[in-house]
Amino acid sequence: MIVKYLEILLKTKMPEKNKDLPDQHQTEYRHYIGRKLIIMGFLLFLVIFLTAFIVTLGPLEISVVEVYQILLAKFLPGYFDTAGLQSQIVCNIRLPRIVGGLMAGFGLGICGCVMQAVLKNPLASPFTLGISAGAHFGVAIAAVLGVGVIGGPYLLIGNAFVFSMLCALFIIALSSFKGATSETLILAGIALNYLFSSLSSLLQYFATDEQLRVMVSWGMGDLSAFSWCNFHLILWIFLICTPLLYLKAKDLNIMTIGDENAKSLGIDANRVRMLGMLLASLLTATIVCFTGTIAFIGLVAPHMARMLIGSDHKYLFPAAGIMGALILISADAIGMNIIRPTIIPTGITSSLLGVPFFMYLILKKKRKEFW
Repeated sequence: MIVKYLEILLKTKMPEKNKDLPDQHQTEYRHYIGRKLIIMGFLLFLVIFLTAFIVTLGPLEISVVEVYQILLAKFLPGYFDTAGLQSQIVCNIRLPRIVGGLMAGFGLGICGCVMQAVLKNPLASPFTLGISAGAHFGVAIAAVLGVGVIGGPYLLIGNAFVFSMLCALFIIALSSFKGATSETLILAGIALNYLFSSLSSLLQYFATDEQLRVMVSWGMGDLSAFSWCNFHLILWIFLICTPLLYLKAKDLNIMTIGDENAKSLGIDANRVRMLGMLLASLLTATIVCFTGTIAFIGLVAPHMARMLIGSDHKYLFPAAGIMGALILISADAIGMNIIRPTIIPTGITSSLLGVPFFMYLILKKKRKEFW
């Protein structure tokens, strides 16, 4: 009986493996990656197109052809005839503002994405963690009391950087305590936000009209502080922090399955979390020194990018940066040109521009697709 059963079993053909299955997976993966790259390419095209358009906007109308003649004249002098006034406006006023806005928006988008990833909280951003409020308090001390870390033209910038970093270092130190959760850090950041906002309001109460003007204008956010003279201060920090943050994208992907599982794969979650927060805080502190309080970009740009790209940080980081740059330069252009000659602060226009669109995406998408 057993012999007959074995004979039947041996004669039975095993189902053949689907040899096309690996190829199907590879094809699907290529389509998956290709879709992400197409979306990122489209966003990058929008940034380039808007940059070329925004540089022509202003009280003095300059065509696109004239703008590029001015730019080419810098590299090929003598081949293009450009007016001196137009050249000064494009090269020394509009371009520094646009390039600074691109870098600031890109940096805030990435910083918000990193903070949301390491804290595993969709509400994490430089603003909700109190970093922007700390910078504003530093500016208030410099404007009202005249006390600063460094003097001269960098009095406000130096104070903003130091106090924003103090706030960030407090959050990082708190994360090293045993039992500290992401909710604890978010609540601590909100508490610091209220603390520094209250102290800034107290100094505003005793400020003179000129001191109050400085504090209020800085608190609303603006890109007018960017110039070629101080551009190198933000450029070096930007070039150091953004590549280092991108190198941690794979570790952050692994950390989404939990700290214990990440540890079993050789990832020190606490070390990655502290390093990510430190780099993101350093870049944020450098940016807000020049832009002031722009609360919207770091919170919303990562979510908008996530809805388009997905949660793979390898592609989410650059997409969030491009989205942040796109929102910031668009908001700045609208604020400068919608009610001439009045200039609406960038922090106001960025919120007015992005919040309705963001609310539409939240209501349209399912919760599981949102985070």
